[in-house]
Amino acid sequence: MGGRRGRTQRKHFRQPRENVWKKNRSDNPSSESSTWEPFATQNLAFEEYYREQGIVPDEEWDVFMEMLRKPLPAAFRINSSGQFFMDIRLQLENDFMKSLEAEVTDGEVEAIRPLPWYPENLGWHLNFSRLQLRKNQTLERFHEFLKQENEIGNITRQEAVSMVPPLFLDVHPHHFVLDMCAAPGSKTFQLLEIIHQSTEPGLLPDGMVIANDVDIQRCNLLIHQTKRMCSANLIVTNHEAQHFPSCHSNKNYLDTSETGSFKDAMINQLLFDRVLCDVPCSGDGTLRKAPDIWRKWNAGLGNGLHRLQVQIAMRGIQLLKVGGRMVYSTCAMNPVENEAVVAEILRTCGGSVELLDVSTELPQLVRRPGLKKWKVRDKGIWLASYKDVPKFRRVAIVPSMFSSGNSLDTRNALSGGLQEDIDAHQDQDMGNSTSSRKKLQNGSNVDCEEGLVQLESFNTPTVVLDDEVSSLPLERCMRILPHDQNTGAFFIAVFHKLSPLPATLENQGQCTSGKIEFPKKLSDQLIEDTNGQDINVSEDGADHHSEVTSDADLPDKQPEEGALKPDLSGVCQDNEHEESILHGDGEISLESSKKVKQRLQIQGKWRGVDPVVFFRDEAIVNSIKAFYGIDESFPLDGHLVTRNSDTLRVKRIYYISKSVQDVLKLNFQAGQKLKITSIGLKTFERQTSREGISTECSFRISSEGLPLLLPYITKQILCASLVDFKNLLQNRTVKFADFFDAEFGHKVSKLMLGCCIVVLKKEGGVTSDPIQVDGSTIAIGCWKGKSNVFVMVSEIDSQELLQRLSVQPGSEKGSLEQESRPLNLEADLIGPSDDLEVN
Repeated sequence: MGGRRGRTQRKHFRQPRENVWKKNRSDNPSSESSTWEPFATQNLAFEEYYREQGIVPDEEWDVFMEMLRKPLPAAFRINSSGQFFMDIRLQLENDFMKSLEAEVTDGEVEAIRPLPWYPENLGWHLNFSRLQLRKNQTLERFHEFLKQENEIGNITRQEAVSMVPPLFLDVHPHHFVLDMCAAPGSKTFQLLEIIHQSTEPGLLPDGMVIANDVDIQRCNLLIHQTKRMCSANLIVTNHEAQHFPSCHSNKNYLDTSETGSFKDAMINQLLFDRVLCDVPCSGDGTLRKAPDIWRKWNAGLGNGLHRLQVQIAMRGIQLLKVGGRMVYSTCAMNPVENEAVVAEILRTCGGSVELLDVSTELPQLVRRPGLKKWKVRDKGIWLASYKDVPKFRRVAIVPSMFSSGNSLDTRNALSGGLQEDIDAHQDQDMGNSTSSRKKLQNGSNVDCEEGLVQLESFNTPTVVLDDEVSSLPLERCMRILPHDQNTGAFFIAVFHKLSPLPATLENQGQCTSGKIEFPKKLSDQLIEDTNGQDINVSEDGADHHSEVTSDADLPDKQPEEGALKPDLSGVCQDNEHEESILHGDGEISLESSKKVKQRLQIQGKWRGVDPVVFFRDEAIVNSIKAFYGIDESFPLDGHLVTRNSDTLRVKRIYYISKSVQDVLKLNFQAGQKLKITSIGLKTFERQTSREGISTECSFRISSEGLPLLLPYITKQILCASLVDFKNLLQNRTVKFADFFDAEFGHKVSKLMLGCCIVVLKKEGGVTSDPIQVDGSTIAIGCWKGKSNVFVMVSEIDSQELLQRLSVQPGSEKGSLEQESRPLNLEADLIGPSDDLEVN
């Protein structure tokens, strides 16, 4: 797309971070003096800053700095909602903990151990860095195990301290949860695990998760991460977190083709029981895994992000239900990004919000209380209070950065004089300010213009207490330091919303009290410029082109045909007046205008994003139900969506839970405020091969959707013995006559042409028994051709299943001589594609 790019769409987002731990060999191999030198892990400004802030006692300083210079040990989490999570935990406890003992040196603790504070031994810590795991040959088996289980979704490789914030959210299966800055998605995956943890097969929890991120490239990464969870209770959106839209029911907006009648909606405002506010930050708590921060760090990084962090946190409070809980977190150690933000939220919200004391939760997690006082450093000068800030710097350094409490009356009294200072020194300030790349806590970067943020968005000068100690209970915040439990550094604060915010804070997503304001028109609002192109209106008024994709744009997916293209017919305005189109001769056709308006309502408003539409083709739905014998108790009506408004060209059908359905209906009624990049669970895929077109049902069941549908399928399903189940997984294509159980081969041959399901016979049962589905049922999707059966499961999933079956009690060892041989090469090369032709 042409034109200028917005700040969140710039090229540096797509550039991989330099691996500074890995040093290239000298270009002159003959030089005897050339030796490998570790990266410089020193920054005098960093040490001076944090010594002055007193984040650790003086007697601990050397230990603290020594730990920061060591590479971060690897950590991972077992997916508690996975089918084999107990098997994986036993494998770690009984196999790898013992086999890796020889790898530790110098009397270290266990090579691998469960994190003592993570529930049910589901979080694990390794005394090896990521580099050691990749390079050490003796760790190769364990490394391969981690890669395979991570790709499948049975485990998630995640920094230990990054696992902490979701645990303090106290999420339950019925909660609506918002993850405001979600990419790359590890915490979102963790939230989904908690929601699905106690769900029975074929049932969905009442809650849901909306995962949001500002950058579309990182949204794609988020989608890739969370799709391993196979959840119908997830929506991924692409908005600036501080401007996340409010969805209110609009009784004047009724489109019964999409939403049904207004009274059918279960909710009329999108609010959340839990909000995770893991904001962009300077990221100096990640020094151990990102040592390039050592050379880039300066005190201005935190100062430049403070106001954005306040805005995001305040938006999270606004979107939180009364009685709900919000966790604010950063991977920074800077009090300006941590305690100062928390204090400003408490001052702005007054008695509507309290800071919870969660010191009794996760008792084995070593944490330290938040700071009660700190200083601000600007342009090499230490500032103890706002009165010390030079007048020309009062645009960049605001009162909310300091530890003293703020007085509203004093703020208002001094606001006029401060505005004069700003007007007088604006040109000088613009000359002094520089644009610096700020590191996001999750690994990306943003551009922050130091000193170029509008004054009215933040607090004005306040009375400064003599001792500069905050009167707020900031000791209830939590600081996790690296040398306490051999981790990274993290900051966490837990808020509880006691009552509605004042009307000036709650209404229309605006925050006016305390001079923190959000624009009436969010930055996601679309307008049309003179060239007919969509432009994003940013907070500073600049025009930024928005490049947005959907889950169909991921590398391993083909885009939906008929997806929204960047042409004039795809432009949708916020106003509701009737649009017109110019013909080639310059005349206006009102008839064409009406058709375009109807098409826009179906496609949605967001340029570059495939539309989300309810799938209501009764003929196709009925053919699916009849072919697979789907029980009537499984709700399909109103739960199927697609990303293509042309029914005949739909390739994928997604299933959404009741909670997601309610949010989607509300979004339509509100005028499609949410920019949805991914929604629901891919359940059905169109079969486009020669035989697929000739089958009675043109849609097959996807691997992701099979666990949800399995308890309700009564046709095209068979039970196989362990030996034949392994036979299918290993060879992938098996002729009817080649099954060990001749009766099973005969039953397969009698199935209708197309997708079928093969279930593993339970121990002690017979293949003719009625199929009973529970949490231990193992099943795979296959394609029944004219003479053979092909497994529609990825190779890595097949290998993982084979490994699980080989260690299960009662497995028929030695019954398959092929077990030790490689998988069928021809079948591996073909793979389970849409265009597969099975004989």
